[in-house]
Amino acid sequence: MASGLVIIPTYNERDNVAALSQQVLKACPEVEVLFVDDNSPDGTGVLLDELVAAEPRIHVLHRSAKQGLGRAYVAGFDWALERDFTFIFEMDADFSHDPREIPNLLAQAQQADVVLGSRYVDGIRVINWPLHRLILSRTAGYYVKWVTGMPFSDPTGGYRCYRRTVLEALRGERIKAQGYAFQIEMAHTAWISGFQVVEWPITFEDRHSGTSKMGVGIVREALWRVWKCWFRAGLRRRPRAIHAASIRQTGEPATITETAS
Repeated sequence: MASGLVIIPTYNERDNVAALSQQVLKACPEVEVLFVDDNSPDGTGVLLDELVAAEPRIHVLHRSAKQGLGRAYVAGFDWALERDFTFIFEMDADFSHDPREIPNLLAQAQQADVVLGSRYVDGIRVINWPLHRLILSRTAGYYVKWVTGMPFSDPTGGYRCYRRTVLEALRGERIKAQGYAFQIEMAHTAWISGFQVVEWPITFEDRHSGTSKMGVGIVREALWRVWKCWFRAGLRRRPRAIHAASIRQTGEPATITETAS
């Protein structure tokens, strides 16, 4: 069994999944790939079944209908925790996340609990994005920090790596967000619980094909979910203590790393 699992939600991503899975496995042969498909009408699920039959390191979890990004990841996390994976990754299906960064995220995760792939550490690393999307993303990051105190430059990013212990500890948490607010909730819940969360610089490129899933409803959900995170934390803006499960290979408790935005 590989030590890492890369979870990739899909909905109408037929043009991307074959090449993406090949690049992921080439970039990091010690991981496996789990696609979570929401019954894509373009035949993505059928193609994924063919990929699974040809490559034992590729897996697919079929869901009956489109239920949102957050629910897809929760299903993928549950699937991973039922198996012996130590590191669980999140990744988009549209090539906006470079598979060659997986080894870097994995290396960082050797000494951290959560690694957030950040587009905004030491500058802006975004390619071919419309200006309004860039402004929305940067504004969201500042908004999250202002409300919650969470000190990360890119809390909405979807390229990240969790240690298994984090997902086990958060499994009972009431994380209900459906869209990109899910990323904010997960990062905040891990951070406020005392897990060590760090950022790693990545370059983000707008999707190669297909259409964006971003919509007004996703933005609206994120706006009010941020406040819910703060209230659930008892209005705290920093963790109380290191989480008991946050222990590095040295046996010493991890420290919270606050990356300036």
